[in-house]
Amino acid sequence: MLWFIFCVALLLAGYFIYGKIVDTIFGPQPDRKTPATEMADGVDYVAMSDKKIYLVQLLNIAGLGPIFGPILGALYGPSAMLWIVLGSIFGGAVHDYFSGMLSIRSKGASVPTVVGNELGQFAKHFMNLFAVVLLLLVGVVFVLGPAELLAKMMDIQVGWWVGAIFLYYILATIVPIDKIIGRFYPIFGALLIFMSVGLMVGLVASGHHFYNQGLHLLTNMHPKDLPLWPLLFITIACGAVSGFHATQSPLMARCMQSERSGRFVFYGAMIGEGIIALIWCTLGLSFYQDTTALNATIASGGPAAVVHEVSIALLGGVGGILAILGVVILPITSGDTAFRSARLIVADFLKLSQKSLMHRLWIAIPMFVVGYLITLAEFGVIWRYFGWANQTTAMIMLWAGAAYLAKEGKFHWICTLPAAFMTAVTFTYIAHATIGFNLPMSIATPLGIAITVVALIAFWIKFKGPYTQARLEHHH
Repeated sequence: MLWFIFCVALLLAGYFIYGKIVDTIFGPQPDRKTPATEMADGVDYVAMSDKKIYLVQLLNIAGLGPIFGPILGALYGPSAMLWIVLGSIFGGAVHDYFSGMLSIRSKGASVPTVVGNELGQFAKHFMNLFAVVLLLLVGVVFVLGPAELLAKMMDIQVGWWVGAIFLYYILATIVPIDKIIGRFYPIFGALLIFMSVGLMVGLVASGHHFYNQGLHLLTNMHPKDLPLWPLLFITIACGAVSGFHATQSPLMARCMQSERSGRFVFYGAMIGEGIIALIWCTLGLSFYQDTTALNATIASGGPAAVVHEVSIALLGGVGGILAILGVVILPITSGDTAFRSARLIVADFLKLSQKSLMHRLWIAIPMFVVGYLITLAEFGVIWRYFGWANQTTAMIMLWAGAAYLAKEGKFHWICTLPAAFMTAVTFTYIAHATIGFNLPMSIATPLGIAITVVALIAFWIKFKGPYTQARLEHHH
């Protein structure tokens, strides 16, 4: 119990202390006009209140990620909770803040444009393709997950639920943002918080002991002995560091009325998601006797089986169904905004105005056809590709934030260090994984570190050195 409370306290302290430092370094300009006030179109650029935006942002970024990822991460032991805390404060929240604030400064632009502004045209074109692929993978993952849970609850075939969720996605993707997302998602965001807190109260009331097997933070407890490095940092993405968030922050950047709200909305929502991830990681560690027992439940029906079992046991029939519905709503409300983001990225690329319903449909329908075809692949394979693509997107966005700060002559290390870490993670993973190059870890890790060193040198040569010299010359 004390370890959990300590971790939550660290996250909250991270928001008030490190979040303030990040905000100060960036330097928001409260008097500057935002895209919501300057470019209102009644569809995607719609001014909303900070509280509403925070809850929508939290719901958009918190799909199955901060639930399924931490449940799978719990197999590694308490080190998973440490990664959630450190990853959220120094990586994920910084990533979300810069993806949102740089979007505001770029008239609400999507992540490829934001990346292109800082890293150049090649990076922009690469991200156009990469971000759409990631968003389609996210949308598909967030169709199959809830469809399987609903099928288990109501004994209706998964295929029917997939079709029903896709129909909803089409509707939510093309209607103005304030009609469904802005109206109902704050309520669902509150449900998410209520559900997560309720399960922790249920854990205490049920007499289950909190994880108490010792804080072996560097011990790998995975029953299958899967390597902690780099798999833990790919497995727990949402809840620590997630590139998917870079595609979602611009949605809310188009609705914010002041840059002053950036720390609350972007940094704060990530800290909120970190707390949700901590709750589910703690439930995974505490509800089961050990990681072997947790793994047995996962083997029987995936992380969804853990959600089902824990919710019913701790909150009873009604509470359990409420909790499960919360876990069904979460991915659906991230899946639809994933497709919405993909539509806007394609529209930006084609320079196609989205005020017309027909223009929205021209992009949305082919996208959903491709999405449906991806659902025919095996879920486990889709999830692994999603995990790697997700963290690679985060890496690129963090390098973009570092480049912006370097060019502005500001303290760039708040972005550079997490960018370098995620570079090592993603390249080591793809070098070692069976979906990648299948190299032994003894080769994959040095390769990942070598690529990271090269990236740091290239960053310094391109951004830090020239811009420092130019400022010195200007000063003299």
